[in-house]
Amino acid sequence: MQTQTLEGGFSNAPVQSARAFREIMTAMARPGVITALDGARGPAPLSQAASVLILTLCDPETPIYLAPSVDVPAVRAWVTFHTGAPFVAPDRAQFAVGTWPELTAHDFPIGTPEFPDRSATLIVESGPLAASGAVLKGPGIKTASALSLPETAAFQRNAARFPLGLDYFFTHKDQLAALPRTTQVTTCM
Repeated sequence: MQTQTLEGGFSNAPVQSARAFREIMTAMARPGVITALDGARGPAPLSQAASVLILTLCDPETPIYLAPSVDVPAVRAWVTFHTGAPFVAPDRAQFAVGTWPELTAHDFPIGTPEFPDRSATLIVESGPLAASGAVLKGPGIKTASALSLPETAAFQRNAARFPLGLDYFFTHKDQLAALPRTTQVTTCM
């Protein structure tokens, strides 16, 4: 079991995690832009992009919720070995990983007026990402951007709560796109 948990991490952690962090922050600063993440691959059913996100952003101080589709012994052992992140219920999570239907079934922390940063970031494992569908506007977007989203209403409600709310990463294989709470989402015309 130990060899299995050792596999899939960064081979050169200082360099690869710094590069991944820069890519992740760039994705968050440029909502809707689809990028690729590499350097790590966790056990199935985690995508490569979700694996890199977890390795880069989680540590023993960041509680994580694993939705049923990814809450398997191999993933738990891998996350524990590589990050030490504690597993928690949705209402205590700083990060959550799963499919859209699984994650929308729960209430995650959205921060408080005094501490809006104490909210969760959801890593949504999805189908292939495309620069089409929902129209995105707001900080980091020159005029408008587009991203294939599972729906628009939830993101509109989320943006209306600003400065409270959730931040999202969408992942598929090595693909990553971000949707911060500041982004205004409308349906495609």
